Amino acid sequence: MQPIKTALVGYGLGGRCFHAPFIANLPQYYDLRMIFERSKDTAKERYPSVQIVRSIEAILENPEIELVVVTTPNDTHYPYALAALEAGKHVVVDKPMTITAQQAHHLIQVAKEKNLICSVYQNRRYASDARTLQKVIKSGALGDVWYFEAQYHRFRPELKNSWKETAVPGSGILYDLGAHLIDQALHLFGIPQTLVAHTEMQRPGTEAIDYFDIILQFASTRVRLTAGMLVREQGPRLQLHGTKGSFIKNGDDPQDMAAREGILPSDPNWGLEDPSIYGLLHNDEGKQIIPSEKGDFGLYYENFYKHVREGAVLREKPEHGYNVVTLIEQALLSSEQQQVMPVSHLLLPVEYII
Repeated sequence: MQPIKTALVGYGLGGRCFHAPFIANLPQYYDLRMIFERSKDTAKERYPSVQIVRSIEAILENPEIELVVVTTPNDTHYPYALAALEAGKHVVVDKPMTITAQQAHHLIQVAKEKNLICSVYQNRRYASDARTLQKVIKSGALGDVWYFEAQYHRFRPELKNSWKETAVPGSGILYDLGAHLIDQALHLFGIPQTLVAHTEMQRPGTEAIDYFDIILQFASTRVRLTAGMLVREQGPRLQLHGTKGSFIKNGDDPQDMAAREGILPSDPNWGLEDPSIYGLLHNDEGKQIIPSEKGDFGLYYENFYKHVREGAVLREKPEHGYNVVTLIEQALLSSEQQQVMPVSHLLLPVEYII
C-alpha cells in the first residue's frame, strides 16, 4: 500500500463531517497531512498530527501533497480546484463541481492536459437508500422503469446564518440538495432529453431559492425531483414504478445525522438503517419489505484510491459534475422562462456505472 498524501481545503460542515472522517478511516489508502482552516484550529482536536495552515498556497507549494480535497463554499470550488490542478495535484471537489458549466468544462480540460484526476464528491450514490434502489432496479423486480420520483424535503421555516441562504453565486437549495438529486437521476437513467423546472423563494426574508420541482424526461422514463424547506410531512423519500411493480422508500440515510453528531464511520452500526424505514416492493409476487443496503460514503474514497494507484475505473467522473451543473443552469432558465428545455445536446455522453 502507498497511501495518497492528502490535504483538505476547508473544515466547515463538509470537511468536518463528510470528508475528513472517511479519509482518516482509510489509513491504508490516505495520509491526511494538511488542513486549511482560515482562522481556527478545530481540526486539531480530532487530528492532532495534521498540520493546520491558513492559506491554500501553503498546500499547493508542498511538493509532497498529491491530492487536494476542496470542500469550501460553492463559489470557491472552481478557483481552488483550478489552482490545485495547475500546481500538479489531483483534485476531489465537493458537489456541485462548480457554479457554471463553463467552469466545469475548463477544469476537465486542465485535468486532461496535465494528466491529473479531477473527481466530484457525489457521496449520496453510496447512501443506504440509493444503494438499495440500485439493487432493486438491477434485480429486474420492477421490469422497465417508467417513473421515478425523489425528494429531499425539510421543515425549517427559520433561516440560518449561512452563505447558502444569501444572495451569493451558487447558493440555494438547487445547488445544494438539487446537485444530489440530479446526479442520482443521471446515475440511474443516463442522459435526459428534456427538462422543465419551477423554483421559488418561499420563506420570508430568504435571498436564495428554497424550493424546486424538476421534471426530466428520458427515453422511456419520467423523473420528478423536488426539495423544499416548508414540508412538515415529507411523504416517501423515493418512488419507483415499473411495468412489473413499484418500490416505495421512506426515511433518510442515517450517515448524514450520524456524521453531524460526531459519530465516526468506524462505528459498527455505521450506515445501517432502522428497519422501520425499509422499502416496500410490490410486484406480481406480492408485497415484501426489502432490507436496506448498508450505506458507506467511504466507498467513494476507496474507489478513488484504487483508480489512482491500481488503475480501477473511476466511478465519479468530472464529466458527471459538468452534467449536473449544466442541468442546474437549465433548471434556472426553465423556471425563469417557464418553458421546457431540450438538454441532451448540452450534456457530455459519459458512462454512468451502477
